[in-house]
Amino acid sequence: MTLYERGGAPRILLIDDNRGDARLIKIAFQKSCLPAQITVVENAEDGMTMLQGDAEPPDLVFLDLNLPSMHGLTFLQIIKSDPVVSAIPVVVLSSSSAQKDVTDSYKRHANGFITKPFNLDGYEAFAGSVCDYWFKLVQMPLAAV
Repeated sequence: MTLYERGGAPRILLIDDNRGDARLIKIAFQKSCLPAQITVVENAEDGMTMLQGDAEPPDLVFLDLNLPSMHGLTFLQIIKSDPVVSAIPVVVLSSSSAQKDVTDSYKRHANGFITKPFNLDGYEAFAGSVCDYWFKLVQMPLAAV
């Protein structure tokens, strides 16, 4: 079942310490997508707590790599090795476009790697593509919905 067919607002967890990027992402999703519930945390430890806690899990996680304290790749490796939450798609959303970051992310089982856009128009295009692909097209495992 796609998230669109399921109904309700998709739940997104954004793990990013850049408040400006988080704000642009929220604006872009409001303009370009189904209403989405976006929860923002500024470090990997808080993201881990959200994913492994009792709250309803997100449908999709956006993960920045360069985070304070725990690096995004470490977070990705831990989450993808946890059978309870490993089926939740994690898309790296980074200002980096370095091939090493892309390769290292996929080696740790990222479900995608996207270089952050430079402006609101780019974020709106990104949000529209995410909505079409992740929420309207892709079939999600039951554990993630």
